[in-house]
Amino acid sequence: MQIMIEPFDDAAPTGDELTDYDRSHVKLYMRLFDADAEGADWREVIKVLFGIDPVKEPQRARRVYNSYLARARWMAHTGYRHLLRQTDT
Repeated sequence: MQIMIEPFDDAAPTGDELTDYDRSHVKLYMRLFDADAEGADWREVIKVLFGIDPVKEPQRARRVYNSYLARARWMAHTGYRHLLRQTDT
């Protein structure tokens, strides 16, 4: 399995506005959202997408995973509308 690691903060943005950070991490959010929908083990997902070893850094791994999954869900259910509005203008 290929590891995909792009630069990331330990916490995804929060709030109801789409940020530049969100725009640059859309692919990561969608991969995370898809992995969750498929029932992938979060520990494998955090290794592949973020390069974090959940055995060596269990608290950080869980915190990053939860933060990004929450933002991925927001993007899939709400945030995408912001992207659509931007492409209409």
